[in-house]
Amino acid sequence: MNYRRFGRQGQEVSEIGYGMWGMADWSDSDDAESIRSMSRAVALGCTFFDTALAYGDGHSERLLGKLAALHPEAPLYAASKVPPKNRQWPSRRGYALEDVFPPDYVKESIEKSLENTGLPHIDLMQLHVWEDDWLDDDRWIAALEDFRRQGLVRGVGISLNRWEPWNGVKAVRSGLVDAVQVIYNLFDQAPEDELFPACTEMDVAVIARVPFDEGGLTGNLTLDATWPEGDWRNIYFGPENLAETVRRADALKKIAPEGMSLPEMALRFVLSNDAVSTIIPGMRKLRHVEANIGASDQGGLDADLLEALRAHRWDREPTEWSH
Repeated sequence: MNYRRFGRQGQEVSEIGYGMWGMADWSDSDDAESIRSMSRAVALGCTFFDTALAYGDGHSERLLGKLAALHPEAPLYAASKVPPKNRQWPSRRGYALEDVFPPDYVKESIEKSLENTGLPHIDLMQLHVWEDDWLDDDRWIAALEDFRRQGLVRGVGISLNRWEPWNGVKAVRSGLVDAVQVIYNLFDQAPEDELFPACTEMDVAVIARVPFDEGGLTGNLTLDATWPEGDWRNIYFGPENLAETVRRADALKKIAPEGMSLPEMALRFVLSNDAVSTIIPGMRKLRHVEANIGASDQGGLDADLLEALRAHRWDREPTEWSH
């Protein structure tokens, strides 16, 4: 495992982190398997774990607390998120801060996260949706800074809406946030345009999420793919998205170097960008842990392959099924 500096917080974190959404909200999750997989990740050098109060109504956070108790000597970095009060993902233009992150609600949510994890502090507390318009109302940062002064929260971050990396550049340049979480992968290359340069300039850490496009870049997706009832992937990979995703993934397979899988190429593409501090793939099984962490040992991609991959950028607009 290789490590990278986490922005101006200065802490070194594993460049392959652990996304914990699927452990609480996906249909085929199993707690015992989740703990085994996370423990294996710790053994292989993973230190960054990203969870949220909304993941299984705190279930994911409680799993992180169990992991920390099992590995008290491990230097784990815990990141969590305050869910929007109106429970709307993503946020939309015109939503008032009062309806999404009023101060008393932010305070209550952070207290629940601290209780769920059982940790003495949370290294990074993020707002789970974001609108740059909210910079005009400083109550959100005042609430978070109060917990930082108490030593209960060490860093402040924001999580950006899908396919809207531009809607966070002002927040980064404001100097108020320590980290930004954004979708960045072989398809979704738009953060390179404005967001990453701003983060580099302001020394803001970048958490790259969804490196496999919810499974579209694993190489396993087919036109007849189905999931159990209630699984979110049934929505994301509906008629409007499935066929085009499979077509584009098949095109990427054709340019992958011999011996390199599509998931490895996808992770190493993200690792090739120095603006990225850590990547948080979902890893619910041991084989995922070992394969993904192994990509760190291989490092970034060569310049010729990176140039070829630029042609596979896929700019999309948020829609009803993309939340």
